[in-house]
Amino acid sequence: MLEVELCGMKLKNPLILASGILGSCASSLNAIAENTGAVVTKSVGLEEREGYRNPVVVNLPHGILNAVGLASPGARIFSEELEKFSKASKLVVSLFAAEAEDFSKLVGFFEMADAFELNLSCPHVHDVGLTVGNDPDLVREIVMAVKARTSKPVFPKVSAFSDYVEVAKAAEEGGADGIVAINTLRGMAIDIGLRKPILSNVTGGVSGEAIKPVAMRVVWDLFEELSIPVVACGGVTTWKDVVEFMLAGARAVQIGSAVFYSQRIFYSLKESLIAYLRKERLGIEDIIGAAHP
Repeated sequence: MLEVELCGMKLKNPLILASGILGSCASSLNAIAENTGAVVTKSVGLEEREGYRNPVVVNLPHGILNAVGLASPGARIFSEELEKFSKASKLVVSLFAAEAEDFSKLVGFFEMADAFELNLSCPHVHDVGLTVGNDPDLVREIVMAVKARTSKPVFPKVSAFSDYVEVAKAAEEGGADGIVAINTLRGMAIDIGLRKPILSNVTGGVSGEAIKPVAMRVVWDLFEELSIPVVACGGVTTWKDVVEFMLAGARAVQIGSAVFYSQRIFYSLKESLIAYLRKERLGIEDIIGAAHP
């Protein structure tokens, strides 16, 4: 009842684990894959990356602020770990790099991947992420380089802080199969007792329900402007959020911060979506983009 097709991949439901949530262990992905249509791995680069020193996470009233710093075990070690993935859902490997050539090299490490997500939107790391994703010409070049290396679906992840329509169109011109929108938003928090920023990196990325209206607008705009599918990401905590994003045009919906509050969130969302569709006598495809004129 919930099965959707996304760029040639058949997903058993439209719910996808967002990147960066469950660390770099296959066992963590396996534990959640049974109830997801797909899981996206933590972003990985060619070489090991330590990330920022603690503190790197701040709990907010309506979300989470983090600056982990794209900590990564490196492509070779991570590829060995992902060989242990259960394949209970589709596996999407998230990649980060500063240049098109390095993105292309990364693809070669992950034969087990069903698709690739390109992190072009992390807001708190220099030289990669949003630094790269702000340049439409470079985004086009990166996507072309990756598509030249693989026939598997490629999903650039764009930021609300960029000219996201222009960037997404450049990605589409480069051969992107779909677009993921959005990543975290730049933010910070200050300790009033110490009178200094809490995060070691000073600034970080805000995720969780606080950013949902921003993500909704981006998904709406991209659905209007692109001919390739949009995958929503940002602020989902309830099944109603999933339906709202799909009405705005998302073909699938990623869930991230909500996993910190419940590892059973995907089971709950799945069962609630089934109940909603039965009540409304609709199929999952009927609601995609249905809010548009």
